[in-house]
Amino acid sequence: MLAMQRNNTSGFFASSPPSNHNVMAKEPAVGSVFDNTTVSTNSPTVPGITMTLGIIFNVVALLILANAYKRFRRRSKATFLFLASCLVSTDLAGHVIPGALVLRRYSAGAVNSNGPPSISGGELKSDPDGSCLFLGGCMVFFGLCPLFLGCAMAAERCLGVSRPLLHARLVTTARTKMALALIWLLALGVALLPFFGLGAYTYQYPGTWCFIRVMEGTRATDLVFVALFSGLALSSLAFAFVCNTISGITLVRARLKKKSCSQRGSARSHDTEMVVQLVGIMVASWICWSPLLVFGLISATRSYRGSLHPNIDTYRALMVTGVRMATCNQILDPWVYILLRRAILRKIYSITKRQASLRGSMIRSFRWEVSSLQTSEKHNVKI
Repeated sequence: MLAMQRNNTSGFFASSPPSNHNVMAKEPAVGSVFDNTTVSTNSPTVPGITMTLGIIFNVVALLILANAYKRFRRRSKATFLFLASCLVSTDLAGHVIPGALVLRRYSAGAVNSNGPPSISGGELKSDPDGSCLFLGGCMVFFGLCPLFLGCAMAAERCLGVSRPLLHARLVTTARTKMALALIWLLALGVALLPFFGLGAYTYQYPGTWCFIRVMEGTRATDLVFVALFSGLALSSLAFAFVCNTISGITLVRARLKKKSCSQRGSARSHDTEMVVQLVGIMVASWICWSPLLVFGLISATRSYRGSLHPNIDTYRALMVTGVRMATCNQILDPWVYILLRRAILRKIYSITKRQASLRGSMIRSFRWEVSSLQTSEKHNVKI
């Protein structure tokens, strides 16, 4: 999901008219946060660069995972690599498909002096067109899929680390593919709910993207839908946190007790690598997705209660910030597999160990010099 990078935010905090007497006189200027000077600066260059970088990073990560899958196809790591490849592929699709629609709207806004086609007379259109509905559905689908996949990967590793025999008996290729299909179907089912009357998709400020209706005209069905979306996403993150915590504690205990032999130590090394990668995915997801989920839920709740209008520009700014951070998640995920590999981790560990030993030797040398100086002083005093 490529969203608005580098959008002029000069209209975020437009002041409201002080009284009802001069509303008519100031109406063309106020409420038109999409004035011509702001919209005309919208350029697709920066979003295009961001989209290109995201595609490159995801393709590189996908190649790394494909090569690793060939080497570990018959081992316990194969299931993890298969799910990770599906996660990166989903991130790639979620970066290209919605990103192309957003770039199209940016280009239309740059060519048209009145702004993007979703803006009419300085206001967002109340009735979204087909492309907006499709973009809103993509935002929800490609938002939930990576979080569900991250949760499934964390659960699979938790079972593999804590109950390896049960994992070998329950986790098969067929069941993994079935679970993957169920994840995609669940995310698709949630994304299609507005087409069956639960919630609605609409244009969002600054008119270049679409999402759940959380700002103006929010109804009870919209509130239920955004609560369902945010609840599923946050629950996935929380469940992944629990599973990763159990996996980490299990690995630490096994290392402290030194129960593993050399072969099992190699397996534990692979387990550690996978858990470290899962923690990286989880941290990136928490940081990138929590703002949009929380801001969307708060905005919908306040809009439904009728208390959002005095601060609507602030919440528009928060939503734009949230969707930008959510977009970064699809750029950060590939770097988890690029950087947090066992070879890279070993280099980091060796460098850290070398620096620690060097620092320790310097401290010991300093202590020896101090003790030698004190001994020399005592000897001189005795003489």
